[in-house]
Amino acid sequence: MKKKEKSLRKKIKSPAKRKTLLLLQAGIALSLTPSPRMQSYIFKQLSREWREVDKQYLYRIIKEFYHERLVDWKENSDDSVSIVLTEEGKEKALQYKIDEIEIKIPKQWDNKWRIVLFDIPEKRRAARDALRRKLKEIGFYEMQKSVFVHPFYCKDEVDFIIEFFNIRPFIRYAEVINITNEAQLKIQFNHLYTIVNKW
Repeated sequence: MKKKEKSLRKKIKSPAKRKTLLLLQAGIALSLTPSPRMQSYIFKQLSREWREVDKQYLYRIIKEFYHERLVDWKENSDDSVSIVLTEEGKEKALQYKIDEIEIKIPKQWDNKWRIVLFDIPEKRRAARDALRRKLKEIGFYEMQKSVFVHPFYCKDEVDFIIEFFNIRPFIRYAEVINITNEAQLKIQFNHLYTIVNKW
């Protein structure tokens, strides 16, 4: 197995490490310096998201990521370095982003059903199976083969999943008000009854 594949398959269990990858993937700048005199100054200039991570632990995380080739750094004129994700680091961050994706529960239902339909060819079977598993994982109900439904807004989440698996040409997303056998669907999502207003 290639070193890159081993690196990407290795699970990162530390929440701080996951957060570091996702913040870098989101484009939130991080600069560090080996100079003790400048460390405190630079750390104070970091965004709030970075300051929530223990400073010394953050240094260790970046050093570990560098050795795993998940990050690289660019030298700045003030002797600091800007930390950036490598291509491997971007792939790793993307994996964690899809692992943590979830559909937000609104305070009130808008009486619309979100439907995902797909017709993915057999040669893309792995992506098709992964899509089916992911939709179920985030709460979709499989109304019939290759037709999944959810009561809450989730277009952004669905778009991300589609892009992640690179299957956009085979997917259709719809929002509908009237749907056959709506009562059956409400029963399927009855566990959300106490969270939002009654159906």
